Amino acid sequence: MGLLRIMMPPKLQLLAVVAFAVAMLFLENQIQKLEESRSKLERAIARHEVREIEQRHTMDGPRQEATLDEEEDMVIIYNRVPKTASTSFTNIAYDLCAKNKYHVLHINTTKNNPVMSLQDQVRFVKNITSWKEMKPGFYHGHVSYLDFAKFGVKKKPIYINVIRDPIERLVSYYYFLRFGDDYRPGLRRRKQGDKKTFDECVAEGGSDCAPEKLWLQIPFFCGHSSECWNVGSRWAMDQAKYNLINEYFLVGVTEELEDFIMLLEAALPRFFRGATELYRTGKKSHLRKTTEKKLPTKQTIAKLQQSDIWKMENEFYEFALEQFQFIRAHAVREKDGDLYILAQNFFYEKIYPKSN
Repeated sequence: MGLLRIMMPPKLQLLAVVAFAVAMLFLENQIQKLEESRSKLERAIARHEVREIEQRHTMDGPRQEATLDEEEDMVIIYNRVPKTASTSFTNIAYDLCAKNKYHVLHINTTKNNPVMSLQDQVRFVKNITSWKEMKPGFYHGHVSYLDFAKFGVKKKPIYINVIRDPIERLVSYYYFLRFGDDYRPGLRRRKQGDKKTFDECVAEGGSDCAPEKLWLQIPFFCGHSSECWNVGSRWAMDQAKYNLINEYFLVGVTEELEDFIMLLEAALPRFFRGATELYRTGKKSHLRKTTEKKLPTKQTIAKLQQSDIWKMENEFYEFALEQFQFIRAHAVREKDGDLYILAQNFFYEKIYPKSN
């Protein structure tokens, strides 16, 4: 009977449970705030210790000078693959170069040959490394990857690139050769006058749309070895994958070009500060569009996809896409449909010896 007398009515029990839950949420919130305050304090202490060390090095002189020289000595090479939105991206570099104080240089090879002679390789490496008046420098051109290390260079340039779905790239290039684009509409193209559609070309087994024409992105990343340009070489694809991971700072995809630019701005602001906003609002962002381009039919796509060459180029594209998305996932967060670059998520602590 005594137990029954002290039992609370159901409504009071519910209120008690709600009150307890609110109290727990309040306590958890306060604990989280304390954790955040502790983290901020630790970061502040760490930044203070780093500043003290930097100030000591500034007084010493040489090390601080070396750090400044390092940034001004930077060289980026964008060995652009044809028809991957490379002109749109390069226009960003040209528009920013005066404001961000760097030089942009176009590597114009004879007949757009992506393979340099051995003597030109030596000249190019020498120019890149010793042409101080052009540093910081942004070099771009349709040139396959060149390994600077084998020329005895200590400081290698930073390689970046963009690739595209292989069939979409070939379709764009096919129509570009016939109709040009809106970048230089008056320029006569090599195949001008040929009205045959890409679908008709594939159906007839034409040379300009043959699967062998898909073999381009792999050799551009593979480099200057003869095997790189052997169509369908498994070694070439493996080497291209190795270079993409180990020799390229960042490789984006045409379909997600804005995210590529955003990551570059966050990681290399010396060159790309303001690039994202310029791409979104500037007049040149999508300036170059191939004229008269007609999308291929499903039958045409299916026929090309039967080729082993397409399978290899597509495997390389998917490999690059996966790597890019992995980098992006660790660098940005999405909120309300927009992407935001993450702030610095590491700091230094327990720095010894302590300054006096």
